[in-house]
Amino acid sequence: MPAQGSSARSLLGAGAGLLGFSAIAGLLVTVMVAPAIAVTGMTANNSISVFQEMPDYITIDKQHERNTIAVRNPDGSLLPIATWFDQNREEVTLDQIDEDLKWAAIDGEDRRFYEHGGVDMPSLIRAAVGQATKTSSSGASTLTMQLVRNILVLRAVNNTDYTEEQRTEAIEAATYPDLNRKLREMKLAIGMEKKYSKDEILAAYLNIVGMGSNTYGVEAGAQRFFGTSAKDVTPAQAASLIAIVQNPVKNTLIYPENYERNEKRRNVILGWMYTQGHLDKAQYEEALATPVDETTVSSNPPKSGCAVAAVEYRLPCDYALKSVLNGEVPSLGSDRDEQIKTWREGGLTLVLSINPDTQTTATQVAQQYAPPEESRFKLGAALASVQVGTGRIISMAQNKVFDDTGTGDPVSTSAVNLTADASHGASKGFQPGSTYKPYVLLAFLNAGHGLNETFNASVRDVPMAKFQDSCGGPYGGRFKFRNDQNESGLYTVTRGTAGSVNSVFIQMAMEVDQCDIAKLAASIGVHRADGKRDGSDLSTLPVCSIGGCENNIAPLTQAAAYAAISNHGVYCEPIIVDDILDANGESLGGQVPDCGQSLVTPAVADTAAYAMQSVMGGTASASNPRDGTPYMGKTGTTDAAVHTWMVGSSPQVATAVWVGNIEGEQNLRRIYVNGVQASVLRHKIFLPYAKKLDTYFPGGAFAQPDPALLKGVQVNVPDVLGLTPEQAKSAIELANLAYEDGGQMDSDLPVGTVVGTDPGAGSQVPKGTGVRVFTSNGQAATVPDVVSPNQNYNDAKDDLQAAGFTNVTQVCEEAEPGDPPGTMNNVVAQNPAAGSVVNKGIQVTLTVRKMSCP
Repeated sequence: MPAQGSSARSLLGAGAGLLGFSAIAGLLVTVMVAPAIAVTGMTANNSISVFQEMPDYITIDKQHERNTIAVRNPDGSLLPIATWFDQNREEVTLDQIDEDLKWAAIDGEDRRFYEHGGVDMPSLIRAAVGQATKTSSSGASTLTMQLVRNILVLRAVNNTDYTEEQRTEAIEAATYPDLNRKLREMKLAIGMEKKYSKDEILAAYLNIVGMGSNTYGVEAGAQRFFGTSAKDVTPAQAASLIAIVQNPVKNTLIYPENYERNEKRRNVILGWMYTQGHLDKAQYEEALATPVDETTVSSNPPKSGCAVAAVEYRLPCDYALKSVLNGEVPSLGSDRDEQIKTWREGGLTLVLSINPDTQTTATQVAQQYAPPEESRFKLGAALASVQVGTGRIISMAQNKVFDDTGTGDPVSTSAVNLTADASHGASKGFQPGSTYKPYVLLAFLNAGHGLNETFNASVRDVPMAKFQDSCGGPYGGRFKFRNDQNESGLYTVTRGTAGSVNSVFIQMAMEVDQCDIAKLAASIGVHRADGKRDGSDLSTLPVCSIGGCENNIAPLTQAAAYAAISNHGVYCEPIIVDDILDANGESLGGQVPDCGQSLVTPAVADTAAYAMQSVMGGTASASNPRDGTPYMGKTGTTDAAVHTWMVGSSPQVATAVWVGNIEGEQNLRRIYVNGVQASVLRHKIFLPYAKKLDTYFPGGAFAQPDPALLKGVQVNVPDVLGLTPEQAKSAIELANLAYEDGGQMDSDLPVGTVVGTDPGAGSQVPKGTGVRVFTSNGQAATVPDVVSPNQNYNDAKDDLQAAGFTNVTQVCEEAEPGDPPGTMNNVVAQNPAAGSVVNKGIQVTLTVRKMSCP
């Protein structure tokens, strides 16, 4: 290209620095506007006034570009997964544009570009004469003037503060073919030439020109219409791109019906390139011989949005996009409006927290075990993983292919992100079932109770009035329920958690304020998917204690809440943007972890996690990877098995898997999918995914439980000896302990009288502990002393028989020197010992001393 400092300037360019804009305006009015004045009656002073009121120059704005959404490979490299743009443009520098393309623009639109100062006087005079004599309609706009016009138009288009009416007015002001607009363009072009170099102006022009529809700039045009870059276009392609500029609607190559018009204009431009010496004859003839048709024009429509990403990345892509549009990425701006503005301007790379390997596995197993094409019922499956301690989303997948275009298959695709809540995925969430029980456990422990406290699982209904609820209530009537496996008998809290026993958790809920359950849950992020994000509208009905109310929750919410339990009660808001890179690759920063201690104390959280580890050997055994990485968790199945859950967490990552009815109420225990009972699919999905996840986030250990929260509330075992069983039962239950019949034992007390307990009277035990009560069978007596009287065997036997002991036998003991002579042939020992209370049927053995024994 010609050197900037050596090119001659036109009269207008030179005059800009000598005469001032007023004088130039007068000259322009004389040359160009005078013919119109005669017709319209406009005075020259009016136009000069308009000219003088304009600013001296217009800045070259950074134009909106494409954004890239990417994930980071294990080796640290970026893997682009989608693009998003407000305007399909990729800005390039002048040295990234082929010389043919630069000359096509100059030769086709402004051949004296390097000679004028923004306005080309010869072209202006020619255009004025042509318009006055009606022999030409040429507008004499230089590249600089066209750039000014495009900047003004796009400023109007991009101004988010405008109403549609204001935007339309601004666009019309920039494009309406009147004299004042032309003068404005001229003055701004002159000012632009004084502020910017020719190369800067040319580069800005080639990056801003419309290519048809929502595509702008020669780089995006080259990619879309020729599948190449602006640096690698042929002369024919270069001229075709510039041919579009003259009329982006009629000459664009988007539509085949425009090919002929584009080729006609292209050939004109090629002619000028040849006559100006920028193509030799061979190049010119080859370019002319190249048709503009389906053989030379490729269809590469721009792909914007997440629905065109690879299937496995569509959900996290859409979640990230909604995070931006919700104003949740502060590195883009201080508020939502500024963040959206920065995003629309583009040129950014959004780097997600998603692990590509685990994400692929999550999508594969979800679709393998819950086929998206299942047509008998609306089967849904969703998986979300959150890193403990940061809130970073590691994986986000579902069985239905995400497609928000409105054209997807109605069975296998969905525009809803089933893993997220309404603000991030349009989902209303799902009833949590027993995966809500850990929140009852947290409240129970928070109230000072312990894991070793015991409840009677045989209870099947309780009075509603027993439930305290400072947020709602009081309640009336009775709460009737069942245990899934018909469990009965005494269960500690840990055992009840492992077996997910409804009766145990309902009785635990009766020990606390229902409002406290909701508040503690909300403090670790639990909220209704279509409700308030702070969880303040969570239902507190007693049935919520076993997940039976309409607290519908998203899988991602569950994963984040369980991650908080693993993290000693510290809750981290889920985030998905690890970093944002600008067009130069410089980091703007991503979403910073937003973590804080919840209402759940470390002691409560760690003790709850201890109890929840038992679940992995209980109802969640089928999901336990047993690969050296410890897990805690909870399963959930709603009434009639409409929804099923498996939520588990290692010390590193928490994962929630939901499988259920997107709509409808198909009982998952009564239908099989590919030979597998549908209620088991959650485990089929969780297990292989967890094994893959643990290769990236292995090992670790959970904190030890708080000793005080193992014991919980301690009570003393009452002394019930001598009471009837009924009296003993009342006393034990009054002490908040559980009465257990230990059966009868030998005693000399009347039959049925309480003779002992285990634990014994006065022992301190956890509240609810079972106390085994033993009653007398009346078959015992006190063994009399038959040794002290120094009597013979027969007399001793008579005494024993008189006391009720009929099974009496003797053994011989030979006398030794020194034995008292008066003891010969008498009883010298007895077993059982005198005073023992034993069954009267027991054998009593008497030892008789003799001179010699046979």
